[in-house]
Amino acid sequence: MAVTLLSMPATGFGQGTTRVGFYSKTCPRAESIVKSTVESHFRSNPAIAPGLLRMHFHDCFVNGCDGSVLIDGPNTERKAVQNSLLRGFDVIDEAKVKLEAACPGVVSCADILALAARDSVVLTKGINWKVPTGRRDGKVSLQSDAAKLPGFTDSIESQKQQFARFGLNTQDLVTLVGGHTIGTAACLVFNYRLNNFTNGGPDPTINPSFLPQLRSLCPQNGNNFRRVDLDTGSANKFDTSFFTNLKNGRGVLESDQKLWTDASTRTFVQQFLGEKGVRKLNFGKEFAKSMVKMSNIGVKTGSNSEIRRVCSAIN
Repeated sequence: MAVTLLSMPATGFGQGTTRVGFYSKTCPRAESIVKSTVESHFRSNPAIAPGLLRMHFHDCFVNGCDGSVLIDGPNTERKAVQNSLLRGFDVIDEAKVKLEAACPGVVSCADILALAARDSVVLTKGINWKVPTGRRDGKVSLQSDAAKLPGFTDSIESQKQQFARFGLNTQDLVTLVGGHTIGTAACLVFNYRLNNFTNGGPDPTINPSFLPQLRSLCPQNGNNFRRVDLDTGSANKFDTSFFTNLKNGRGVLESDQKLWTDASTRTFVQQFLGEKGVRKLNFGKEFAKSMVKMSNIGVKTGSNSEIRRVCSAIN
């Protein structure tokens, strides 16, 4: 099912606006080229879908949705520890090469990433939506700026504050974190919860029946880079089972599980699950709306931006 969303003004800092169909005359095949490139990589490696979705989030939450996370080089965002496990740069690079052949100097890397994130959700059986385009690429990418990204140990209050500075509310927070319905996390970002979290024991919010499974996947002194599904039992399908897992104490990341343990966010989890006594929310439709809001954070135009010919380099 496709959702039509009108263009929206940029939120947070920055300037400019986006609109659906921005390239309809200047590069009519732009969206289909990105889509076919993502599909090709997805067929051989489905893990590319959550990788691209996460990359778009990491881009937007650092100086706006300007493609700065794609820039490679010393001391760039891409070199930050928060971005060390990002995947999908090759997909964006390949799409850019094809677009430069079809429409030289027209389609921004920031727009390619926004479109690829949407296509990734669709490929994992999630909702489709129209992506407003017209972003330009930023010229600044600093490793230190990645410290602005939300962390996996953050409290709900901290997460809400980080989202609020971009014009995203508590419902947007729960909705966008729901993107963890697809993808994995390395043991190193959550294994501290399994043994020595409090008083030498595990995080008490972990369901005791789930604990042995996590410990077997991430044993003490084991491989810290082993990947574990964020949505146990449904990691390759975009659905609401992630929220069911949170309700059952089966959230892998500490920051994810807090969406259930904190009353201010639990209500939205319950709404996505359609529990009795609360107004039901359609996760797919709300995710599409929140993604459009997020993808308009700090959209850039004019002299503080450009259209990069190579996404990994500043022109």
